[in-house]
Amino acid sequence: MADPLQIQVNGESRDCPSGATVADLLRELDLKTERVAVELNLEILDRQEFDRRGLKAGDRVEILSFIGGGGPDDGWRRRVPTHAQ
Repeated sequence: MADPLQIQVNGESRDCPSGATVADLLRELDLKTERVAVELNLEILDRQEFDRRGLKAGDRVEILSFIGGGGPDDGWRRRVPTHAQ
């Protein structure tokens, strides 16, 4: 079995399995793909790429979710990943 990769998710170090994709990471964090935007190394990804984009050691992932409800604080917010590794 390959050693896990070290990546950054919303500024926090995190291990992920070798060969993992963006979609795998979102599933691990229990996030629905239709409710988030993902930036990988400063590139905003189309949702259709989540299953195809593999993660590499040192990658920087930013995950944002939309907060709505009609108030002045509506908009995209940074998701804080769980600390599960």
